[in-house]
Amino acid sequence: MRIVSNDAAKLLIGTRNESKKKEIGELLSEIPIQLVTLVDIGIDDEVEEDGQTFEENAILKAEGYGRLSGLLTLADDSGIEVDALGGRPGVFSARYAGLNATDEERNKMLMSELVNVPDNERTARFRCVVALWSPKTGVSSTYEGRVEGFIARRPQGNNGFGYDPIFFSEEIGKTLAQIPATMKHRISHRGKAMKKAKVKLVDSLKD
Repeated sequence: MRIVSNDAAKLLIGTRNESKKKEIGELLSEIPIQLVTLVDIGIDDEVEEDGQTFEENAILKAEGYGRLSGLLTLADDSGIEVDALGGRPGVFSARYAGLNATDEERNKMLMSELVNVPDNERTARFRCVVALWSPKTGVSSTYEGRVEGFIARRPQGNNGFGYDPIFFSEEIGKTLAQIPATMKHRISHRGKAMKKAKVKLVDSLKD
């Protein structure tokens, strides 16, 4: 379905994930813009994420959903890279345990693959690439953030989503699910990428 809109006060977030919308909303709270998701504006098309990198997938989503909506569009691709697994699950993080798997199922699968891996070899990182597509130029700009850590032996904490309960940040000495959202936004991969993207977003609103 193609939905055309010229409403410059809206920013389309290329996702149906309400948790991601909430987190991005908190990161952009000081910018006077209305955030909408694919669900909010009735886009039921799926942009195929067949890129080989986070950057390629972020651009595919930003440009694909941007052209469908006609709106300034922000999309991200993010995931967790585990050194002991050769960088897996990487770009397949969301589909790691199957398309309809829950966060808990994905976490259990990852921990099961690492059950015999010693603590000093459980190093990992979260990476996020944000793409911002402009309907005025038809071009996407990209911004990357990352956070280093390791995979915990068991889930810890009730905040966040995704792999947060099993990702232990070296910087703060806790999992990302054990810290409040304000702290997570400061040190997380998405928070760092969005901080860079905000500069371009503000400029886009001035045009």
